[in-house]
Amino acid sequence: MAVTQPPLPFAKDALEPYGMKAETFDYHYGKHHAAYVTNLNNLIKDTELDSKPLEEIITASFKDPAKVGVFNNAAQVWNHTFFWNCLKAGGGGAPTGEVAERINKDFGSYDKFREEFKAAATTQFGSGWAWLVDDGGTLKVIKTPNAEDPLAYGQKALLTLDVWEHAYYIDFKNARPAFIDNFLDKLVNWDFVAHNLAA
Repeated sequence: MAVTQPPLPFAKDALEPYGMKAETFDYHYGKHHAAYVTNLNNLIKDTELDSKPLEEIITASFKDPAKVGVFNNAAQVWNHTFFWNCLKAGGGGAPTGEVAERINKDFGSYDKFREEFKAAATTQFGSGWAWLVDDGGTLKVIKTPNAEDPLAYGQKALLTLDVWEHAYYIDFKNARPAFIDNFLDKLVNWDFVAHNLAA
């Protein structure tokens, strides 16, 4: 059973007024994400993993020296699919409802959450991800290198930002902090975060 690449949850030009060009998705979704899917299917073909759900492939291959390539590609397939759903035209700003209550409880305020999230995304050296996670009932901000994600550590992912350079170079060149601000101000899909929190 081959792993498939889900369609983007929006038209590739839908986020242009909010700082992400269609060209970004031509490369990021059309080439990078697609390549992870192709690579993963080639790696797991005719193995015990080829009929497993993506999440099981990730947890089964994490920290297994013989399956580093499988883990990297499987996690990147999952991470990217999750990231696309974290984006919404005209999103961003402070959340409302249960998400706002939980952020206020665990961070003190939205501004404190934003500060922590931006710091994690800015200081992740090289390639990686910044995440808002539910860790045993407490919301936390974490950062992970390369392909690593909260699934591998038994945490529930609520929100992520891809800080690999290819995520922002077309739109923001080398200005990662501007990309992070744009994400937080204009793109965060808080409805998706609320859905993940309730799941």
